[in-house]
Amino acid sequence: MQGNTPFRPAHGARIAAAAAVIVSTLSFAGPAAAQAFPDHPVKLIVTFTPGGAADVTARIFGEKLAELWKQPVVVENRAGAGGSIGAEAVVRAPADGYTLLLATNTHIINQVVYPNLTFDFTKDFVPLGLVTSSPMMLVTNPSALPATTTREFVDLLKANPGKYAIASCNVASPHHFGLEMMKHATGIKALHVPYRGCTPAVADVLAGHVPAAAVSAPAAIAFTKTGRLRALALFSKDPSASAAGVPTFREAGVPALKDFSLDNYYGFMAPPRTPPAIASKLEADIRQVAAMPDVTKRLNDAGLDMLVMPSGPMMQLIRSDFEKYGVAAKEANIQAE
Repeated sequence: MQGNTPFRPAHGARIAAAAAVIVSTLSFAGPAAAQAFPDHPVKLIVTFTPGGAADVTARIFGEKLAELWKQPVVVENRAGAGGSIGAEAVVRAPADGYTLLLATNTHIINQVVYPNLTFDFTKDFVPLGLVTSSPMMLVTNPSALPATTTREFVDLLKANPGKYAIASCNVASPHHFGLEMMKHATGIKALHVPYRGCTPAVADVLAGHVPAAAVSAPAAIAFTKTGRLRALALFSKDPSASAAGVPTFREAGVPALKDFSLDNYYGFMAPPRTPPAIASKLEADIRQVAAMPDVTKRLNDAGLDMLVMPSGPMMQLIRSDFEKYGVAAKEANIQAE
């Protein structure tokens, strides 16, 4: 009787066999699914209100991706909590590539200043690459502050500690962090005056209420061209096509700033556990759109620069900036409002 008893694999062996079948199936299904992706509309969540640099990036890329995929790309603005509400919605979305995040370095700042977030921006998303940047610049009112170069600016503020104020676009914004990093590097002391947005900050510098400001270039560049504002330097590592002729802090001839860099950038991320084949297709398609000449022109016309960076270097930059922001937050006691 024992010789006629059918062989039944042990419980562990049955699990291993089933797992092998699943892995084998997925190895074929992954590329096939990616080839068919997408077969229905894709949602792109922007965590800021319409009209800003993040929204412009999302809408231009969304339009071109929709043409490429022959499927709608729906841009959904979910503002609130500095972008954390929209980011959390993407973290919780199905890992199928149909819900994407328009990521910015503001999300890195949130990770620094909001210690109780339910997700970790530096670890929990699947990166798909950076695409654009919105250069930040230091501008002054020529009538209120006589410095014509960054070197003169630093010398003037060092000679008059606490006399001058410098505006930024908000508390715990990239502009605020960049300003505090520059102040710390050079040893200058100046009162920080936060505004709710770059436009009102620029307006008060124009009016002479505040002599200088750290703002996004698109908010100020038109006034620098007419001479109403003076653009001293860009915070970014490299010069900007949309702010031609404005030097970076690295080029300013101030030894303390020779390695200074802080970019305000935008890219794409997918929910955790998005299949690698889908993520690879998304990244390739996003880079294809970024290479289109008319996309570059439209973004430059809107005051944005191309900053095309693959997913690996993107995450290296994000983690590096997370460390920078963490140090700056402690040194300047920067906290969320």
